[in-house]
Amino acid sequence: MSDSRQIFTLKQVALSIKKTIEDRYHQTYWVKAEMHKLNLYPSGHCFPELLQKEDGKILAQMTASIWNHNYQRINKKFVEVVKEPLREDSTLLMQVKIVFHETFGLSLQILDIDPNYALGELQRERQETLLRLQKEKILNLNQSLPFPLLPKRIAIISADTSKGLSDFRKVIDTNQWNYTFFTVLFQAYLQGDVAVKSIQDQLKKIEKVKHHFDVVLIVRGGGGEVGLSCYNNFELCKSIATFPLPILTGIGHSTNLTVAEMVAYRNAITPTELGDFLIQAFHEFAVPVKDATRTIRTYAKNILELSNNGLNSEVKLFKNVTSQRLNETKNRLINASTSVKSNVKFALHKEHESINNSQKSIKKLYKDMIYGETNRINSIIDSIGKGSNFEIKNQKNSLERVVEILPKTIHNAIEKQKNSLQQVEQSIKLMDPIQVLKRGYSISFIDGKSINKNTKIEKGTVILTKTFYNEIESEVTKLDNRFLDIRR
Repeated sequence: MSDSRQIFTLKQVALSIKKTIEDRYHQTYWVKAEMHKLNLYPSGHCFPELLQKEDGKILAQMTASIWNHNYQRINKKFVEVVKEPLREDSTLLMQVKIVFHETFGLSLQILDIDPNYALGELQRERQETLLRLQKEKILNLNQSLPFPLLPKRIAIISADTSKGLSDFRKVIDTNQWNYTFFTVLFQAYLQGDVAVKSIQDQLKKIEKVKHHFDVVLIVRGGGGEVGLSCYNNFELCKSIATFPLPILTGIGHSTNLTVAEMVAYRNAITPTELGDFLIQAFHEFAVPVKDATRTIRTYAKNILELSNNGLNSEVKLFKNVTSQRLNETKNRLINASTSVKSNVKFALHKEHESINNSQKSIKKLYKDMIYGETNRINSIIDSIGKGSNFEIKNQKNSLERVVEILPKTIHNAIEKQKNSLQQVEQSIKLMDPIQVLKRGYSISFIDGKSINKNTKIEKGTVILTKTFYNEIESEVTKLDNRFLDIRR
């Protein structure tokens, strides 16, 4: 039995398919698809993976190719229009040609990509992120946080080689007012698809030690506006919006604010502007403090001058009143001393006169006694005549004893009177007010009169108290039956 089958080689089949496709699909087509993987090779050629998804399911999948010369042209156009290079996981509108290769099979050759469509997709992503943040009511959450009075401790998310970081540090480290900041760098990628996870990881680290910081800065510079689409990513923007510390951004562009900048507490075009903002916060604190310090000093100086003037006036018045009162007291003491001396002299004079009179009386009595005894003896002698010699002798002995005892008796009487007079004199001296004051006592006067049980004393009564060394004026503040409390 003869074999009637027509047999083709694999290459013949591949070439037939290629010819059929080339005949059927000889023109170019605009295709919308998601570029899942770019697959850029060192040669400069790209072999992207294209997908079409719906509700998370892949509906179609094909490989593609972008030759080096086309990739360089397309990428340059993207940087100019979209402000970032061609990237993966983005929906694109591509001009393609359907090709079939006998070795690599069916694929799409990408000839061009519309950057304006990509820009629209980025804008759509930005709008979707904003709507989701609004729906979850966290769009303005970070902006509602209280800003620290002095933002001194700063956590910085940046790359250590970033020019923006260098510019920021130059501003805060060389400020002419010598304000000091404490900064810690948390290194991260700041552009492209890897930036989202990198920045989120550093935010998580900072949150664990948030009590060490006042604010967080996301600083980027030197790259123009290339690679900023990551700052419209919902997850990154949510992390910024819900962060417990104020976040400041300076990612270096002047148009089309990203969502990350919109949800941050504050955004600046450049890191330099952020540095100026922080220094201004110090100014806003320092200037009122300096003004208040000057005001306090001026006010305190005026109060001290007024107080000093008032004190000088009080001192002068006190000196005058004290001098006047001391003179008055001195005069009273002189008068009292003069009066006491006069009274003492008068009393002593009277005592001397009394003693003299006593002495005269005693002498007269002595003479009278002598005269009387003599007369009595003479009478006895006369009466008895030449009586018994024995009786005469006895009478004579009695008379001699009287004569012997009488002077001693008179002397003792005089000494007794003299001692009595000295005691009186000593008592009078002790009663001298000067001597009383010397012993630590004092004399109190009201209206120039010494206080006794009949003196009327009330609250507010002014009392002048004299001691040997000084004179004290007091005012009665409390009065009861036992104690007198005065304020000196």
